[in-house]
Amino acid sequence: MEFRIERSALAEAVAWAARVLPVRSPVPVLGGLLLDAEGGRLRVSGLDYEASARIDVEAAEILRPGKVLVMGRRLLDICKVLPEGAVECAVEGSRFTVSGDGARFGLSVLPLDDYPALPSLPRVRGAVEAAEFAAAVADVAVAAGRDDTLPALTGIRLGLDAGSGTMTLAATDRYRFAVRTLPWKAAGAGAGEGAGSGSAAGAGSSSGAGAGAGSEAGAGSGERADVLVSARRLTEIARSLGRSGLVSVALDAGSAGFEHAGMRTTVRLLDGRLPRHEKLFAMEDPAVAVVERARLVEAVKRVSVVADGDGPVQLAFSAADNSVHLQAGYEDDVASQRLPATLEGARELTVAFNPAYLADALASFDEPSLRLLMMGAGQRAMITGEGEPGRDVSPPRHRHLLMSVKPPLL
Repeated sequence: MEFRIERSALAEAVAWAARVLPVRSPVPVLGGLLLDAEGGRLRVSGLDYEASARIDVEAAEILRPGKVLVMGRRLLDICKVLPEGAVECAVEGSRFTVSGDGARFGLSVLPLDDYPALPSLPRVRGAVEAAEFAAAVADVAVAAGRDDTLPALTGIRLGLDAGSGTMTLAATDRYRFAVRTLPWKAAGAGAGEGAGSGSAAGAGSSSGAGAGAGSEAGAGSGERADVLVSARRLTEIARSLGRSGLVSVALDAGSAGFEHAGMRTTVRLLDGRLPRHEKLFAMEDPAVAVVERARLVEAVKRVSVVADGDGPVQLAFSAADNSVHLQAGYEDDVASQRLPATLEGARELTVAFNPAYLADALASFDEPSLRLLMMGAGQRAMITGEGEPGRDVSPPRHRHLLMSVKPPLL
């Protein structure tokens, strides 16, 4: 094998594929990246037991086609320090060499025969806009659990409904719950219209582990799919796939795959299911407050500096003077700020939240104003975007549910 390629192209390809490499593995070849040069392109592939990644980039010149397996993280370190410009790569006996502008590196090669075959891409179900997909994953990932002893709660539910042209993403850690819908284009179908509720998965008090997450069902209105993907993996994938064009979404009973602009990745599905959210999200006659998002974000950040540990941030809404008074801390160590806010459905209402959970929820929205639907102290509260004038989306495309706590005695 021998080829020439621009350093930037090689570095980007190696970095993208190296994302899936295990930090430690009892199988040494799984720490390797497979380089395959042929037909004017270089393909770089990597995998571990949970995920795989493959990327194709153009090479300036393929002098001798071939394949080589080298330690991926070591090659990534080399790519970071290579001089700019063209790079020459070749297999010389039992060594893979990388050289450019007077710098030269050598890497021992790993046995190709021991390297497992990359999993194939599951059946493509449709496509979604890359930028909107990345934003939607980020919106719900903040609510995913971090406790590996409850693996289902560390996942993001990915639901597809070809009939409505809707993709639904949902995540919960039992204390908060985020649901986001976005339009998607089913394979062989036209683009979906807007964002609907889909059949989102919800936030309850249990992991809801049950039948395998890869189960699917056909429906008269079109094909449906409902799977559970690691929030950490899906976040990495969504961030890495670019910000323009369509991302192909592929699913089968055991894995999910995503493909975009020469990049292809697969990830193993999680077992179990998230609890359903429909009843939890049904709020009868809530008090509704509207407040400017940017000012609320800054105020929460400001007053939270005196909150010890998970000490709550209290929000006292008043319809009499159209304001919300934020306060945190205890006794003499307190902070407060008052902001304009409207309140309907009650003359006054006070709720309190974990400051980190509230900050995460607020940061996941980008609308100028937010609506807070509240049932009262110690009960459910839902945050949604206020939306654009003349554009009524029901239910909202992005909803974030938080459990409020009893306001502290300040």
